[in-house]
Amino acid sequence: MTEPQNPQTNQTQNPNAEAQPGAATDANAVPVEQRLAELEAKHAEVADAYLRAKAEAENTRRRAEEEISKARKFAVEGFADSLLPVKDSLEAALSVQNGTPEQLREGVHATLRQLSQALERNKVLEVNPPAGTKFDPHQHQAISVVPADQEPNTVVAVLQKGYVIAERVLRPALVTVSAPK
Repeated sequence: MTEPQNPQTNQTQNPNAEAQPGAATDANAVPVEQRLAELEAKHAEVADAYLRAKAEAENTRRRAEEEISKARKFAVEGFADSLLPVKDSLEAALSVQNGTPEQLREGVHATLRQLSQALERNKVLEVNPPAGTKFDPHQHQAISVVPADQEPNTVVAVLQKGYVIAERVLRPALVTVSAPK
């Protein structure tokens, strides 16, 4: 025969069996208050990291805008610097009172060379197609179509040189084009 168990004896065997508010029932579990404190600390850490990342992104955006503004403002600085010797040469030519036509012509040629060098340094290149070149509407502008003894749709003469800057047409070459036969 078995003796009936006393309910009080079960309580004395496991004193932690009774649930206490805020305490975990498992011996390995973390108390709720401690877990809440850990989560709040983690939240504060993540919120701080978010604010720092947001501030860094804003600073990067602001610096990029400043650099773009400076680039726009000073984009022609190099080009203007290379044109200053041309201006100096023209002013020097105007200051000569009794120059001979040969001296003036020589000065104009020297100034033209300076200007051509300045344009080349800044990637401004001439479009001056030789006669017989296939007409290219992207780089040439046909002023007239004339009968000629060459292939149809080819350049007969250049009336005004064109220019490209970094492979972009600044001004198309004005040309006459041969008529179809």
